[in-house]
Amino acid sequence: MKLSKTLTNALNDPRLFRQYAYIDGKWTHGDAGREQAVIDPATGEALGHIPWLEPDQIRSAVDAAEAAFVHWRALRADERCERLLAWYDLLQANREDLATIMTLEQGKPLPDARGEVEYGASFVRWFAEEGKRAYGETIPSHIPNAALGTLKEPVGIAALITPWNFPLAMITRKAAAAMAAGCPVIVKPAGETPFSALALAELAERAGIPAGVFNVVLGEAAEVSKLLCAEERIKALSFTGSTRVGRLLLEQCAGTVKRVSLELGGNAPFIVGQDMDPKEAAYAAVAAKFQTAGQDCLAANRILVHESIHDAFVEQFAERMAALTVGNGLEPEIDLGPLIHRQAVEKAASIVDDAISQGANLVAGDQGQAPGENFFMPVLLTGVTPEMKVWREENFAPVAGITAYSDDDQVIEMANDTEYGLAAYIYTHDIRRIWKLLRALEYGMVAVNSVKMTGPPVPFGGVKQSGLGREGGITGIDEYLETKYYCLGALGSVSGS
Repeated sequence: MKLSKTLTNALNDPRLFRQYAYIDGKWTHGDAGREQAVIDPATGEALGHIPWLEPDQIRSAVDAAEAAFVHWRALRADERCERLLAWYDLLQANREDLATIMTLEQGKPLPDARGEVEYGASFVRWFAEEGKRAYGETIPSHIPNAALGTLKEPVGIAALITPWNFPLAMITRKAAAAMAAGCPVIVKPAGETPFSALALAELAERAGIPAGVFNVVLGEAAEVSKLLCAEERIKALSFTGSTRVGRLLLEQCAGTVKRVSLELGGNAPFIVGQDMDPKEAAYAAVAAKFQTAGQDCLAANRILVHESIHDAFVEQFAERMAALTVGNGLEPEIDLGPLIHRQAVEKAASIVDDAISQGANLVAGDQGQAPGENFFMPVLLTGVTPEMKVWREENFAPVAGITAYSDDDQVIEMANDTEYGLAAYIYTHDIRRIWKLLRALEYGMVAVNSVKMTGPPVPFGGVKQSGLGREGGITGIDEYLETKYYCLGALGSVSGS
């Protein structure tokens, strides 16, 4: 397999670029010779190729994880912590190369990619320490001459299926929690962005993570996922991706009754109260909408603005949006990179066309200015209504839709009018309004007067059809732990006495 000239010239350490799966501490090619090209979405250049593994090779990863589990779970929590902290140090030391790989395969601007490396590494450090705090409990006994309590034990092998929009951080947020708990992991990264995962494997090996504890398998997504879901030895599955695929995986895991955690789609409302400065709120909304070129489950999908400041807000939003630069993420001062592939561009265009056909106003968004076929210029629509796709669907594109509302009760109803319930944004300085909206919004996470809301201490996750479970925070490690209850009776005591 040939290394592209772009990567050859861009990386300080070319060994971080791997074109093989990683199983049991070994770099593995596909037995049948099947492979997939990985494309730079900004240029259309093939960066490299990855093998598609056969079912027996996937099962060999489970074999390796099963063997590694015996020794990994037996380590003291502080010993696992030391290995994870060594991994963290290597992520930080190789930040520039990791960011470059990410920008080339995913498209996001290089500063955003650097930020993701920092963000992803922070979960490794967090869970390295959190593993030492996986406490059991002492239960006041209701049984004479007995001591009652609980222990926390690793659930077993964890399969992690991760998306292309955050190809490094979505792995570390899951893998660090599982590994700190004592669970080996099998990572299935998105086929569009496998090289970030493989670079993580290279650094895990250098950090002294034992063979079989961190495995990366590659192949056709539906084929590999089905096998992982059906495998009885895998005890937990964590998935980040669309709600449609999440439902399917949940069904496929039912046969083996796995522990399942799902971080699924979002359709975030961005609510602006009448007391807000239109410019301040509009600039925040632009930041919330166009992060990762809109390809973000936390992106503000429905911007709901009080009618009294609607026009001023739209003017400020359009002005700030016009200042965004679109281009290759390796170039300086780029705000938005390409969408992940041509199909994403076509979907974005169809959402805009649907809205216009149903009466929305196109304020800005000239696609004739796009610098390449996978680029989509930011779009601003007003007069958006619930019948339109831009309202009902997670558009995963730089398409902003603004709707006016008249009072708090109406905006609560509008915001909750979706099957999703991941994140919501509130912009107002009225403490009574803040509290009313905060309690009434059917979302797992609510940010008030802030675009940034995530990080290692945060229990990230949604309600309704946006997922199950939480990642990060003190609860994130619980997805990979079982609670074992014990009752210690006094020696020589008569049962039931």
